[in-house]
Amino acid sequence: VIEASNRLLAMACFCIGTDQVDLKAAQERGIPVFNAPFANTRSVAELIIGNIVGLSRRIGECTAQMHRGAWFKQAVGCFEIRGKTLGIVGYGHIGAQVSVLAEAMGMHVIYYDVIPKLPMGNASQVATLPELLGKSDFVSLHVPKLASTKNMIGKEEFAQMKKGSFFLNASRGNVVVIPALAEALKSGHLRGAYVDVFPVEPGKNGENLFTSEICGCPNVLMTPHVGGSTEEAQAKIGEEVAAALLKCINEGSTHGAVNFPEVDMKACTATKTHRVLCIHDNKPGVMSSINNVFTEAKANICQQFLNTKGDVGYVIIDLNVEASAEVKKNLASLESVVKVRVLY
Repeated sequence: VIEASNRLLAMACFCIGTDQVDLKAAQERGIPVFNAPFANTRSVAELIIGNIVGLSRRIGECTAQMHRGAWFKQAVGCFEIRGKTLGIVGYGHIGAQVSVLAEAMGMHVIYYDVIPKLPMGNASQVATLPELLGKSDFVSLHVPKLASTKNMIGKEEFAQMKKGSFFLNASRGNVVVIPALAEALKSGHLRGAYVDVFPVEPGKNGENLFTSEICGCPNVLMTPHVGGSTEEAQAKIGEEVAAALLKCINEGSTHGAVNFPEVDMKACTATKTHRVLCIHDNKPGVMSSINNVFTEAKANICQQFLNTKGDVGYVIIDLNVEASAEVKKNLASLESVVKVRVLY
């Protein structure tokens, strides 16, 4: 699709994840890719808190029993979450929001991240993943899909968790070794688990499409990848992504692009100008060639903003109207220039 898209200006993922797009290929073609990193944060965080309560009170098993007509009232194996320790793996937007909500419920929060993160409230960062696993009554994953996170929680990590603790994953399906989770549940080492994402998921809705090793395991709650699936989150995602696309098309802004240099510049109001958008290779000497084009066209530059990321550079230039056509033509002829566009 990307190779055949000669007129494509930008791409958008109406979600947080962007692993469905070849970001490198899009970058090489001068195509910024946008997502919605904040819109469904609250929806996922609330779902995690709800399932922490559900697991600690064995709501799933009680519901299944009553649907069968059974009535088993008991307090054994059911707990308050107040005073329990929640360990959050990945303290990004969602992890931090879970942290805030969990503290409001009276939980003690610790977290592990690969980089130092400012804690919210009274949460505290631990130095290693094994330390977090060994201290937590509940472990919740909130990590991205990366080579370093694939199968990051397996048999060894489950063994490091406290006996009788609970495990939750609403991040990415391939970060957990599901057979190892099933083994930890069946052996009784883990008291329960909630899973929203799976290594292999059906591509459509319908009956008899899903199977997993954790089906039938004790005290397991599962949902079909609905972490961000609320009406509020979907509306916010649409607004957030649409706004980014409009600003990119109408102003050349790449603020928030996941694969592109972030450039955002207000329009020059001092005089009437045209805005030139130039995407180029990030190599020594390229800007010298670009500046020579401005000089030869006798362009009067009002303002410009340059940024680079990886192999690509992106510069926005507001210049006098009379020079814009010649500048565009000459920039497009440079071997190091990927794409040129002129606005207003």
